[in-house]
Amino acid sequence: MSETPAVPRRLVLGGAVATGALAAGVTAAAPAAAAATGRAPRRRPGQKSMIGVPFDVHRTVRVGVIGLGNRGSGMITGWAAVPGCTVTAVCDIRADRARRAADRLVGKGAPRPAEYGGSADSYARMLERDDIDLVYVATPWEFHHEHGRAALLSGRHAMVELPVATELRQLWDLVDTSERTRRHLLLAENCSYGRNELAMLRMAHAGLFGDLTHGHGGYLHDLRELLFSDTYYTDAWRRRWHTRSTASLYPMHGLAPIAAAMDINRGDRMTTLRATATAPRGLADYRERFVPRDHPSWRETYINGDLVTCMIETEKGRTVRAEHDVSSPRPYSRINTLAGSRGIVEDYAGPAPTGARVYLEPDHGGHAWRDFADYRKEFDHWLWRKVGDDAANNGGHGGMDYVLQWRTVQSMRAGLVPDIDVYDSAAWCAPVPLSAASLAQKGRPVEFPDFTRGAWADKRPGLDSSATEMPPVG
Repeated sequence: MSETPAVPRRLVLGGAVATGALAAGVTAAAPAAAAATGRAPRRRPGQKSMIGVPFDVHRTVRVGVIGLGNRGSGMITGWAAVPGCTVTAVCDIRADRARRAADRLVGKGAPRPAEYGGSADSYARMLERDDIDLVYVATPWEFHHEHGRAALLSGRHAMVELPVATELRQLWDLVDTSERTRRHLLLAENCSYGRNELAMLRMAHAGLFGDLTHGHGGYLHDLRELLFSDTYYTDAWRRRWHTRSTASLYPMHGLAPIAAAMDINRGDRMTTLRATATAPRGLADYRERFVPRDHPSWRETYINGDLVTCMIETEKGRTVRAEHDVSSPRPYSRINTLAGSRGIVEDYAGPAPTGARVYLEPDHGGHAWRDFADYRKEFDHWLWRKVGDDAANNGGHGGMDYVLQWRTVQSMRAGLVPDIDVYDSAAWCAPVPLSAASLAQKGRPVEFPDFTRGAWADKRPGLDSSATEMPPVG
Protein backbone atom coordinates (compact mmCIF):
# COMPACT_ATOMS: atom_id res chain seq x y z
CA MET A 1 0.00 0.00 0.00
CA SER A 2 1.19 3.52 -0.71
CA GLU A 3 2.54 5.79 1.96
CA THR A 4 -0.17 7.12 4.24
CA PRO A 5 0.57 10.65 5.40
CA ALA A 6 -1.12 12.34 8.32
CA VAL A 7 -3.59 15.07 7.45
CA PRO A 8 -1.69 18.32 6.82
CA ARG A 9 -2.63 21.02 9.27
CA ARG A 10 -3.31 23.50 6.49
CA LEU A 11 -5.81 21.19 4.80
CA VAL A 12 -8.42 20.67 7.48
CA LEU A 13 -11.84 21.73 6.34
CA GLY A 14 -12.71 25.34 7.15
CA GLY A 15 -16.05 24.96 8.92
CA ALA A 16 -17.58 28.42 8.89
CA VAL A 17 -15.08 29.97 6.49
CA ALA A 18 -16.81 31.26 3.39
CA THR A 19 -13.67 31.92 1.38
CA GLY A 20 -13.90 28.84 -0.83
CA ALA A 21 -10.52 27.59 0.43
CA LEU A 22 -9.85 24.44 2.42
CA ALA A 23 -7.13 25.98 4.50
CA ALA A 24 -7.88 26.61 8.14
CA GLY A 25 -4.32 27.10 9.32
CA VAL A 26 -3.55 25.79 12.77
CA THR A 27 -0.99 27.82 14.65
CA ALA A 28 -2.02 26.95 18.20
CA ALA A 29 -0.05 24.96 20.73
CA ALA A 30 0.92 21.31 20.32
CA PRO A 31 -2.39 19.71 21.44
CA ALA A 32 -4.36 21.68 18.86
CA ALA A 33 -1.78 20.93 16.20
CA ALA A 34 -1.90 17.21 16.97
CA ALA A 35 -5.69 17.24 16.77
CA ALA A 36 -5.62 19.00 13.42
CA THR A 37 -3.32 16.37 11.92
CA GLY A 38 -5.33 13.43 13.20
CA ARG A 39 -2.87 12.38 15.91
CA ALA A 40 -4.40 11.87 19.32
CA PRO A 41 -3.66 14.82 21.61
CA ARG A 42 -2.75 13.99 25.18
CA ARG A 43 -5.46 13.99 27.77
CA ARG A 44 -5.24 16.70 30.37
CA PRO A 45 -4.60 15.63 33.98
CA GLY A 46 -7.74 14.08 35.42
CA GLN A 47 -9.41 13.70 32.01
CA LYS A 48 -10.87 10.22 31.51
CA SER A 49 -12.65 8.24 28.84
CA MET A 50 -16.43 8.35 28.52
CA ILE A 51 -16.60 4.78 27.22
CA GLY A 52 -19.05 2.75 29.28
CA VAL A 53 -20.17 5.74 31.37
CA PRO A 54 -23.94 5.59 31.99
CA PHE A 55 -26.24 8.56 32.16
CA ASP A 56 -27.31 9.69 35.59
CA VAL A 57 -30.91 8.63 36.17
CA HIS A 58 -33.39 11.34 35.18
CA ARG A 59 -36.98 11.04 36.34
CA THR A 60 -37.95 13.39 33.51
CA VAL A 61 -35.74 14.39 30.61
CA ARG A 62 -35.98 18.12 29.97
CA VAL A 63 -34.89 19.12 26.48
CA GLY A 64 -33.70 22.48 25.21
CA VAL A 65 -33.66 22.92 21.44
CA ILE A 66 -31.21 25.17 19.55
CA GLY A 67 -32.18 25.70 15.92
CA LEU A 68 -35.75 25.65 14.68
CA GLY A 69 -35.44 25.45 10.92
CA ASN A 70 -36.86 22.49 9.04
CA ARG A 71 -35.05 19.84 11.07
CA GLY A 72 -35.37 21.36 14.52
CA SER A 73 -39.02 22.29 14.17
CA GLY A 74 -39.75 18.85 12.76
CA MET A 75 -38.26 17.10 15.80
CA ILE A 76 -39.82 19.05 18.67
CA THR A 77 -43.14 17.20 18.73
CA GLY A 78 -41.30 13.88 18.75
CA TRP A 79 -39.42 14.88 21.89
CA ALA A 80 -42.67 15.92 23.55
CA ALA A 81 -44.32 12.60 22.60
CA VAL A 82 -41.74 10.38 24.31
CA PRO A 83 -42.93 9.25 27.76
CA GLY A 84 -41.13 11.15 30.51
CA CYS A 85 -39.76 13.86 28.21
CA THR A 86 -40.66 17.52 27.96
CA VAL A 87 -39.34 20.42 25.89
CA THR A 88 -38.60 23.20 28.37
CA ALA A 89 -36.94 25.77 26.10
CA VAL A 90 -36.62 26.52 22.38
CA CYS A 91 -34.18 28.85 20.69
CA ASP A 92 -33.52 30.24 17.23
CA ILE A 93 -31.72 33.33 16.04
CA ARG A 94 -35.09 34.25 14.50
CA ALA A 95 -37.40 34.88 17.43
CA ASP A 96 -40.54 34.22 15.38
CA ARG A 97 -39.45 30.62 14.89
CA ALA A 98 -39.17 30.10 18.63
CA ARG A 99 -42.66 31.49 19.05
CA ARG A 100 -44.10 29.25 16.34
CA ALA A 101 -42.37 26.21 17.82
CA ALA A 102 -43.82 26.99 21.24
CA ASP A 103 -47.27 27.47 19.72
CA ARG A 104 -46.98 24.13 17.97
CA LEU A 105 -46.13 22.30 21.19
CA VAL A 106 -49.04 23.91 22.98
CA GLY A 107 -51.27 22.86 20.08
CA LYS A 108 -50.17 19.28 20.72
CA GLY A 109 -51.14 19.52 24.37
CA ALA A 110 -47.61 19.98 25.72
CA PRO A 111 -46.55 22.68 28.21
CA ARG A 112 -45.35 25.90 26.63
CA PRO A 113 -41.55 26.07 26.56
CA ALA A 114 -39.56 29.20 27.28
CA GLU A 115 -38.62 31.09 24.11
CA TYR A 116 -35.22 32.50 23.18
CA GLY A 117 -34.21 34.28 20.00
CA GLY A 118 -33.37 37.48 18.22
CA SER A 119 -29.56 37.33 18.40
CA ALA A 120 -26.65 35.02 17.72
CA ASP A 121 -26.03 34.54 21.44
CA SER A 122 -29.62 33.72 22.39
CA TYR A 123 -28.61 30.09 22.90
CA ALA A 124 -26.12 31.16 25.60
CA ARG A 125 -28.96 32.79 27.54
CA MET A 126 -31.03 29.62 27.18
CA LEU A 127 -28.16 27.57 28.60
CA GLU A 128 -28.25 29.65 31.78
CA ARG A 129 -31.50 27.91 32.73
CA ASP A 130 -31.50 25.18 35.37
CA ASP A 131 -34.28 23.06 33.86
CA ILE A 132 -32.49 21.51 30.87
CA ASP A 133 -30.93 18.03 30.88
CA LEU A 134 -30.34 17.47 27.15
CA VAL A 135 -29.59 20.07 24.50
CA TYR A 136 -30.66 19.15 20.98
CA VAL A 137 -28.72 21.11 18.32
CA ALA A 138 -30.24 21.49 14.84
CA THR A 139 -28.53 24.61 13.52
CA PRO A 140 -26.57 24.82 10.21
CA TRP A 141 -23.42 22.70 10.12
CA GLU A 142 -20.95 25.52 10.73
CA PHE A 143 -22.44 26.15 14.19
CA HIS A 144 -22.62 22.55 15.45
CA HIS A 145 -19.24 22.54 17.18
CA GLU A 146 -19.89 25.85 18.93
CA HIS A 147 -23.36 24.91 20.14
CA GLY A 148 -22.52 21.33 21.10
CA ARG A 149 -19.45 22.45 23.02
CA ALA A 150 -21.40 25.17 24.83
CA ALA A 151 -24.01 22.62 25.88
CA LEU A 152 -21.35 20.36 27.40
CA LEU A 153 -19.68 23.24 29.19
CA SER A 154 -23.02 24.25 30.66
CA GLY A 155 -23.26 20.83 32.30
CA ARG A 156 -25.79 19.30 29.88
CA HIS A 157 -25.67 16.31 27.62
CA ALA A 158 -25.85 17.18 23.93
CA MET A 159 -27.39 15.57 20.88
CA VAL A 160 -26.10 17.24 17.72
CA GLU A 161 -27.38 16.88 14.19
CA LEU A 162 -25.05 15.72 11.43
CA PRO A 163 -22.14 16.43 11.38
CA VAL A 164 -21.20 17.24 14.98
CA ALA A 165 -18.27 19.26 13.60
CA THR A 166 -16.52 19.83 10.27
CA GLU A 167 -12.85 20.07 11.30
CA LEU A 168 -10.60 17.50 12.95
CA ARG A 169 -9.53 19.86 15.70
CA GLN A 170 -13.21 20.54 16.43
CA LEU A 171 -13.96 16.82 16.62
CA TRP A 172 -11.07 16.30 19.04
CA ASP A 173 -12.26 19.30 21.04
CA LEU A 174 -15.71 17.76 21.44
CA VAL A 175 -14.17 14.46 22.54
CA ASP A 176 -11.98 16.23 25.09
CA THR A 177 -14.78 18.51 26.30
CA SER A 178 -17.06 15.51 26.80
CA GLU A 179 -14.36 13.75 28.79
CA ARG A 180 -13.61 16.80 30.94
CA THR A 181 -17.24 17.71 31.66
CA ARG A 182 -18.34 14.04 32.08
CA ARG A 183 -21.29 14.76 29.81
CA HIS A 184 -22.24 12.77 26.74
CA LEU A 185 -22.33 14.16 23.22
CA LEU A 186 -24.26 12.05 20.71
CA LEU A 187 -24.64 12.36 16.96
CA ALA A 188 -28.34 12.45 16.04
CA GLU A 189 -27.80 9.62 13.55
CA ASN A 190 -31.38 8.57 12.93
CA CYS A 191 -30.45 6.19 10.10
CA SER A 192 -28.59 4.02 12.59
CA TYR A 193 -32.05 3.32 14.02
CA GLY A 194 -33.63 2.40 10.69
CA ARG A 195 -35.50 -0.89 10.75
CA ASN A 196 -33.49 -2.49 7.95
CA GLU A 197 -30.22 -1.16 9.34
CA LEU A 198 -30.83 -2.56 12.82
CA ALA A 199 -31.92 -5.94 11.46
CA MET A 200 -28.79 -6.01 9.29
CA LEU A 201 -26.72 -5.20 12.37
CA ARG A 202 -28.22 -8.07 14.35
CA MET A 203 -27.73 -10.48 11.45
CA ALA A 204 -24.08 -9.50 11.23
CA HIS A 205 -23.57 -10.06 14.94
CA ALA A 206 -25.32 -13.43 14.67
CA GLY A 207 -22.76 -14.47 12.05
CA LEU A 208 -25.12 -14.82 9.08
CA PHE A 209 -22.71 -13.03 6.75
CA GLY A 210 -19.71 -15.01 8.01
CA ASP A 211 -16.58 -12.89 8.37
CA LEU A 212 -17.47 -9.36 7.31
CA THR A 213 -15.27 -8.08 4.50
CA HIS A 214 -16.95 -5.02 2.95
CA GLY A 215 -19.67 -2.45 3.44
CA HIS A 216 -21.15 0.14 1.11
CA GLY A 217 -23.28 3.02 2.32
CA GLY A 218 -24.31 6.38 0.98
CA TYR A 219 -26.42 9.48 1.06
CA LEU A 220 -27.70 9.78 -2.49
CA HIS A 221 -30.51 12.31 -2.40
CA ASP A 222 -31.51 14.72 -5.14
CA LEU A 223 -31.71 17.98 -3.17
CA ARG A 224 -31.38 20.35 -6.12
CA GLU A 225 -34.85 21.85 -5.86
CA LEU A 226 -34.50 22.37 -2.11
CA LEU A 227 -30.96 23.73 -2.40
CA PHE A 228 -32.21 26.49 -4.71
CA SER A 229 -35.34 27.17 -2.66
CA ASP A 230 -35.44 30.62 -1.09
CA THR A 231 -37.15 29.30 2.03
CA TYR A 232 -36.11 25.71 2.78
CA TYR A 233 -32.47 26.20 3.84
CA THR A 234 -32.28 29.55 5.60
CA ASP A 235 -29.92 31.94 3.81
CA ALA A 236 -29.09 29.09 1.41
CA TRP A 237 -26.61 27.78 3.99
CA ARG A 238 -26.46 24.25 2.63
CA ARG A 239 -26.02 25.28 -1.01
CA ARG A 240 -23.18 27.58 -0.05
CA TRP A 241 -21.14 24.67 1.28
CA HIS A 242 -20.85 23.58 -2.34
CA THR A 243 -19.15 26.88 -3.16
CA ARG A 244 -16.41 26.66 -0.55
CA SER A 245 -15.62 23.04 0.20
CA THR A 246 -14.47 20.08 -1.86
CA ALA A 247 -15.35 17.22 0.45
CA SER A 248 -17.84 14.53 1.33
CA LEU A 249 -20.11 16.88 3.21
CA TYR A 250 -22.63 14.42 4.64
CA PRO A 251 -21.40 10.80 4.63
CA MET A 252 -22.75 9.74 8.01
CA HIS A 253 -26.13 8.27 7.02
CA GLY A 254 -24.45 5.63 4.88
CA LEU A 255 -21.32 5.11 6.94
CA ALA A 256 -22.75 4.84 10.45
CA PRO A 257 -24.86 1.66 10.01
CA ILE A 258 -21.96 -0.10 8.28
CA ALA A 259 -19.55 0.99 11.03
CA ALA A 260 -21.94 -0.31 13.69
CA ALA A 261 -22.27 -3.68 11.96
CA MET A 262 -18.46 -3.92 11.75
CA ASP A 263 -18.07 -2.99 15.44
CA ILE A 264 -15.98 0.07 14.66
CA ASN A 265 -14.62 1.40 17.98
CA ARG A 266 -15.78 -1.90 19.49
CA GLY A 267 -13.21 -4.37 18.16
CA ASP A 268 -12.14 -2.74 14.91
CA ARG A 269 -11.31 0.77 13.80
CA MET A 270 -11.05 2.79 10.61
CA THR A 271 -7.40 3.39 9.73
CA THR A 272 -7.15 5.18 6.37
CA LEU A 273 -9.39 7.11 3.99
CA ARG A 274 -8.92 8.11 0.38
CA ALA A 275 -11.44 10.16 -1.59
CA THR A 276 -12.39 10.77 -5.19
CA ALA A 277 -14.81 13.31 -6.62
CA THR A 278 -16.56 13.74 -9.93
CA ALA A 279 -16.71 17.11 -11.67
CA PRO A 280 -19.17 19.65 -10.18
CA ARG A 281 -21.84 19.73 -12.87
CA GLY A 282 -25.24 19.07 -11.30
CA LEU A 283 -25.99 22.30 -9.48
CA ALA A 284 -24.83 24.57 -12.29
CA ASP A 285 -26.84 22.56 -14.82
CA TYR A 286 -29.97 22.72 -12.68
CA ARG A 287 -29.53 26.48 -12.23
CA GLU A 288 -29.14 26.95 -15.97
CA ARG A 289 -32.43 25.18 -16.68
CA PHE A 290 -34.65 26.16 -13.77
CA VAL A 291 -33.40 29.20 -11.84
CA PRO A 292 -34.19 32.79 -12.94
CA ARG A 293 -31.20 34.90 -13.94
CA ASP A 294 -31.86 37.46 -11.21
CA HIS A 295 -31.57 34.81 -8.47
CA PRO A 296 -28.62 35.37 -6.08
CA SER A 297 -27.27 31.89 -6.83
CA TRP A 298 -26.01 33.17 -10.18
CA ARG A 299 -23.20 34.91 -8.31
CA GLU A 300 -21.99 31.54 -7.00
CA THR A 301 -19.45 29.06 -8.37
CA TYR A 302 -19.90 25.42 -7.35
CA ILE A 303 -16.66 23.56 -6.65
CA ASN A 304 -17.71 20.42 -4.81
CA GLY A 305 -17.93 17.27 -6.88
CA ASP A 306 -21.39 15.87 -7.49
CA LEU A 307 -20.42 12.39 -6.28
CA VAL A 308 -17.73 12.19 -3.62
CA THR A 309 -16.61 8.67 -2.73
CA CYS A 310 -14.59 7.72 0.34
CA MET A 311 -12.76 4.39 0.44
CA ILE A 312 -12.00 3.48 4.04
CA GLU A 313 -9.83 0.65 5.34
CA THR A 314 -10.05 -0.85 8.81
CA GLU A 315 -7.55 -2.41 11.18
CA LYS A 316 -8.99 -5.87 10.42
CA GLY A 317 -8.58 -5.45 6.67
CA ARG A 318 -12.18 -4.63 5.85
CA THR A 319 -13.18 -1.94 3.39
CA VAL A 320 -16.03 0.55 3.46
CA ARG A 321 -17.21 2.65 0.52
CA ALA A 322 -19.15 5.75 1.57
CA GLU A 323 -20.77 7.96 -1.07
CA HIS A 324 -22.36 11.41 -1.04
CA ASP A 325 -24.35 12.99 -3.88
CA VAL A 326 -27.09 15.60 -3.50
CA SER A 327 -26.53 17.30 -6.87
CA SER A 328 -27.60 14.67 -9.41
CA PRO A 329 -31.01 13.54 -10.68
CA ARG A 330 -31.66 10.14 -9.11
CA PRO A 331 -34.01 8.30 -6.76
CA TYR A 332 -33.16 8.39 -3.07
CA SER A 333 -30.79 5.72 -1.73
CA ARG A 334 -28.64 5.02 1.31
CA ILE A 335 -27.33 1.82 -0.35
CA ASN A 336 -26.89 -0.19 2.89
CA THR A 337 -24.83 -3.08 1.59
CA LEU A 338 -22.98 -5.49 3.85
CA ALA A 339 -20.94 -8.43 2.57
CA GLY A 340 -19.00 -11.27 4.13
CA SER A 341 -17.59 -14.72 3.53
CA ARG A 342 -21.05 -16.32 3.62
CA GLY A 343 -23.38 -13.80 2.04
CA ILE A 344 -24.55 -10.31 1.30
CA VAL A 345 -27.49 -7.94 1.87
CA GLU A 346 -28.32 -5.03 -0.41
CA ASP A 347 -30.87 -2.35 0.47
CA TYR A 348 -32.58 0.04 -1.96
CA ALA A 349 -32.35 -2.75 -4.50
CA GLY A 350 -35.84 -3.39 -5.81
CA PRO A 351 -39.62 -3.32 -5.43
CA ALA A 352 -39.91 -5.68 -2.45
CA PRO A 353 -41.80 -4.21 0.54
CA THR A 354 -38.61 -4.00 2.58
CA GLY A 355 -36.66 -2.55 -0.36
CA ALA A 356 -33.84 -5.02 0.34
CA ARG A 357 -32.58 -8.34 -0.97
CA VAL A 358 -30.30 -10.97 0.48
CA TYR A 359 -28.18 -13.97 -0.51
CA LEU A 360 -26.83 -16.22 2.25
CA GLU A 361 -25.16 -19.60 2.35
CA PRO A 362 -26.27 -22.28 3.08
CA ASP A 363 -29.85 -20.96 2.90
CA HIS A 364 -29.65 -19.84 -0.73
CA GLY A 365 -28.15 -21.04 -3.99
CA GLY A 366 -28.53 -20.80 -7.72
CA HIS A 367 -27.12 -17.27 -7.83
CA ALA A 368 -30.62 -15.87 -7.16
CA TRP A 369 -31.48 -13.06 -4.75
CA ARG A 370 -34.10 -13.61 -2.05
CA ASP A 371 -36.40 -11.14 -0.32
CA PHE A 372 -35.15 -9.66 2.95
CA ALA A 373 -38.59 -9.78 4.62
CA ASP A 374 -38.27 -13.08 6.50
CA TYR A 375 -34.84 -12.14 7.84
CA ARG A 376 -36.00 -8.72 8.94
CA LYS A 377 -38.89 -10.31 10.79
CA GLU A 378 -36.60 -12.80 12.53
CA PHE A 379 -33.92 -10.25 13.39
CA ASP A 380 -36.16 -7.24 13.96
CA HIS A 381 -34.58 -5.10 16.69
CA TRP A 382 -36.43 -4.97 19.99
CA LEU A 383 -36.81 -1.20 19.69
CA TRP A 384 -38.93 -1.55 16.57
CA ARG A 385 -40.95 -4.34 18.13
CA LYS A 386 -41.61 -2.16 21.15
CA VAL A 387 -42.22 1.30 19.67
CA GLY A 388 -42.51 0.68 15.93
CA ASP A 389 -46.29 1.10 15.94
CA ASP A 390 -45.89 4.59 17.41
CA ALA A 391 -42.77 5.59 15.51
CA ALA A 392 -44.28 6.72 12.23
CA ASN A 393 -47.04 8.62 14.07
CA ASN A 394 -44.58 10.63 16.15
CA GLY A 395 -41.59 11.23 13.89
CA GLY A 396 -40.38 11.55 10.33
CA HIS A 397 -38.26 9.38 8.08
CA GLY A 398 -40.47 6.35 8.48
CA GLY A 399 -40.25 6.46 12.27
CA MET A 400 -36.45 6.47 12.63
CA ASP A 401 -36.54 9.91 14.24
CA TYR A 402 -38.89 8.83 17.00
CA VAL A 403 -37.00 5.58 17.68
CA LEU A 404 -33.83 7.66 18.11
CA GLN A 405 -35.58 10.07 20.46
CA TRP A 406 -37.37 7.34 22.44
CA ARG A 407 -34.16 5.38 22.96
CA THR A 408 -32.21 8.49 24.02
CA VAL A 409 -34.83 9.45 26.59
CA GLN A 410 -35.12 5.87 27.81
CA SER A 411 -31.35 5.64 28.25
CA MET A 412 -31.32 8.86 30.28
CA ARG A 413 -34.32 7.92 32.41
CA ALA A 414 -33.02 4.39 33.09
CA GLY A 415 -29.40 5.43 33.60
CA LEU A 416 -28.02 3.39 30.69
CA VAL A 417 -24.85 3.76 28.65
CA PRO A 418 -25.73 5.52 25.36
CA ASP A 419 -25.82 3.42 22.18
CA ILE A 420 -23.87 6.12 20.32
CA ASP A 421 -21.11 7.92 22.19
CA VAL A 422 -18.81 10.84 21.45
CA TYR A 423 -16.18 8.51 19.93
CA ASP A 424 -18.68 7.05 17.46
CA SER A 425 -19.92 10.55 16.70
CA ALA A 426 -16.43 11.86 15.97
CA ALA A 427 -15.41 8.83 13.88
CA TRP A 428 -18.55 8.88 11.75
CA CYS A 429 -18.10 12.61 11.04
CA ALA A 430 -14.32 12.52 10.45
CA PRO A 431 -14.71 11.71 6.72
CA VAL A 432 -15.83 15.31 6.18
CA PRO A 433 -12.39 16.85 6.87
CA LEU A 434 -10.48 13.71 5.90
CA SER A 435 -12.05 13.65 2.44
CA ALA A 436 -11.13 17.31 2.00
CA ALA A 437 -7.53 16.50 2.87
CA SER A 438 -7.38 13.46 0.59
CA LEU A 439 -8.91 15.32 -2.35
CA ALA A 440 -6.48 18.19 -1.87
CA GLN A 441 -3.69 15.60 -2.19
CA LYS A 442 -5.16 14.13 -5.41
CA GLY A 443 -6.80 11.22 -3.64
CA ARG A 444 -3.88 10.03 -1.55
CA PRO A 445 -4.83 8.08 1.60
CA VAL A 446 -4.79 9.94 4.90
CA GLU A 447 -4.70 8.60 8.44
CA PHE A 448 -7.95 8.08 10.31
CA PRO A 449 -7.75 9.37 13.90
CA ASP A 450 -8.35 6.99 16.78
CA PHE A 451 -10.66 9.08 18.91
CA THR A 452 -10.81 6.30 21.54
CA ARG A 453 -7.05 6.60 22.14
CA GLY A 454 -6.51 2.85 21.93
CA ALA A 455 -9.75 1.60 23.47
CA TRP A 456 -11.18 0.62 20.07
CA ALA A 457 -9.93 -2.96 20.47
CA ASP A 458 -12.21 -3.67 23.44
CA LYS A 459 -15.54 -5.34 22.70
CA ARG A 460 -18.51 -3.46 24.14
CA PRO A 461 -22.22 -3.04 23.46
CA GLY A 462 -23.60 -0.47 21.07
CA LEU A 463 -26.70 -0.24 18.92
CA ASP A 464 -27.25 -4.00 19.21
CA SER A 465 -28.61 -3.56 22.72
CA SER A 466 -30.54 -5.81 25.08
CA ALA A 467 -34.24 -5.14 25.51
CA THR A 468 -35.10 -2.87 28.44
CA GLU A 469 -38.24 -1.08 29.56
CA MET A 470 -39.01 2.61 29.62
CA PRO A 471 -39.30 3.58 33.30
CA PRO A 472 -42.88 4.36 34.32
CA VAL A 473 -43.93 8.00 34.29
CA GLY A 474 -45.07 9.55 37.53
